[in-house]
Amino acid sequence: MSQASSNPSWPRVSVVIPTLNEARNLPHVFARLPADVYEVIVVDGHSVDDTIAVARQLRPDVRVIQQTRRGKGNALACGFEAATGDVIAMVDADGSADPGEIPRFVDALLSGADFAKGTRFAAGGGSTDITRLRRFGNRMLGAVVNLCHGTRYSDLCYGYNVFWQKHVPVLDLDVTSPPSRRGDGRLWGDGFEIETLLHMRVAAEGLRVAEVPSFEHPRIHGVSNLNAVSDGLRVLTTIVVERRRASRRHRSRRRASGARTPAVPARELIHMEMALVRMLYVLHTIEHGRPLALGSRVPPPPG
Repeated sequence: MSQASSNPSWPRVSVVIPTLNEARNLPHVFARLPADVYEVIVVDGHSVDDTIAVARQLRPDVRVIQQTRRGKGNALACGFEAATGDVIAMVDADGSADPGEIPRFVDALLSGADFAKGTRFAAGGGSTDITRLRRFGNRMLGAVVNLCHGTRYSDLCYGYNVFWQKHVPVLDLDVTSPPSRRGDGRLWGDGFEIETLLHMRVAAEGLRVAEVPSFEHPRIHGVSNLNAVSDGLRVLTTIVVERRRASRRHRSRRRASGARTPAVPARELIHMEMALVRMLYVLHTIEHGRPLALGSRVPPPPG
């Protein structure tokens, strides 16, 4: 008997799985899903293999939708919009995240959290997949976010998260706009920067976050679409953009309430942004083998 069936107060869980050519991995992922999840939503990025057919064969009640643009972030946003359960669980389709851990995340929500955030760097968690470069970048970027928001995130860029569906509007994700005519067509938040964007918006709104130990396994089949350096650049730029967005919203709310808006120490902001620029310089040098030229463009932020 599963934990859900033995607990009458157990919420309805919608599992959102973004896919792109994951036909060989889905049997493993679906086999590990808890028996009593309310719905499984596969958001497909126009796979050219049998991903959709395999998903329907494994689980006839699966809901399959096509994402509106490109990238993992857009796929997740489409899945969040479609979910009808009380709780949304984000699960990767490559087998790296264990769906059997979902009850552990739901327990954190039932204990009072708004958002249950997976971490590989707490007791009971771990990873056999993360590289030293990704670990270092994750740690440095996480330190900046913690400084911005007073959070204590131990694992900024991990994509295994579970949260109450009622908080979807807080995330403010765009699923209806057409693809951008610039670059690769992705809008802000459409790529792997989605995890950082979510964590920063959750923190900016003051939601209660509980970190849940999780173990990351290596991808079972295929090659990851993640590029540690170029996607790291998007994460880095996301931190700058989201910090400014949070500051604007905070000032606007205080003006609307008539409260006085305290001045932010300019020296602290300058130091923080200079540190981010240095990290951008290092990441670009690693990726391209040459320094970042003056005036070079990072991925374009929104608006």
